[in-house]
Amino acid sequence: MKSYIVYIKSVFLLVVMAFLYGFAAERNSDKLVEESIVEFSNGANLFLSHQMVNKLLIQKSGGLKNQPKSLINLHKLEQELIQNPSVESVKVFMTIDGVLKTVIKQRTPIARVNTSAGVYYIDEQGVKMPLSANYSARVLLVSGNVIDKDISAVYSLVKKINQDAFLSQLIVGIEKKSNKDYILLTRKYDQHIQIGKIEDLNRKFKNLEAFYNEVIQSNEIEKYKMINLKFSNQVVCTKK
Repeated sequence: MKSYIVYIKSVFLLVVMAFLYGFAAERNSDKLVEESIVEFSNGANLFLSHQMVNKLLIQKSGGLKNQPKSLINLHKLEQELIQNPSVESVKVFMTIDGVLKTVIKQRTPIARVNTSAGVYYIDEQGVKMPLSANYSARVLLVSGNVIDKDISAVYSLVKKINQDAFLSQLIVGIEKKSNKDYILLTRKYDQHIQIGKIEDLNRKFKNLEAFYNEVIQSNEIEKYKMINLKFSNQVVCTKK
């Protein structure tokens, strides 16, 4: 008998919970949008502005304020925003107090490519992204005969430079020559560093750092205009 009473109470409790859940869900779906807020998760809004995002949201939804939540397709809004080439990820959701919140992570450029075919950034994931009228990033400059199939190799070179304290202080630019060799441009001394193809970078940059340490100590660094790292066991230099 006791087990039967416990069973009846459990069923009754489940029915009450289901009713309350359904009631709450219905009220939540009828909740009106009181306000729309845009946040940028990785700092300042550099390439996109709050106004730009809000305008796009309004264009895709036909207006947001005072609309019931049930009429707003949050997933569709996310899909529309992620199409922007400056957006890495986006999350759109409705808070319990009626605020439609859009959280955007913008792409972070690590290099600016300037070629006859166009000018664009490469971001920290190796993806092309366009320039912005709102902001110009201070990143490594890449010039020369760079085409789309070179982006992966250029990306690996830029990452290698940026992650090394010595190289990141020394190098300001990368130039691709027509023969697929690459030259690094220095911040000081107006020197060109030939690295050849983007391969065996650990050895080449180890030799470069050893060379700089030696010539800086001997006060001869400014005598050189070209430093060639293409050879396996030596650094070949040309004086000014």
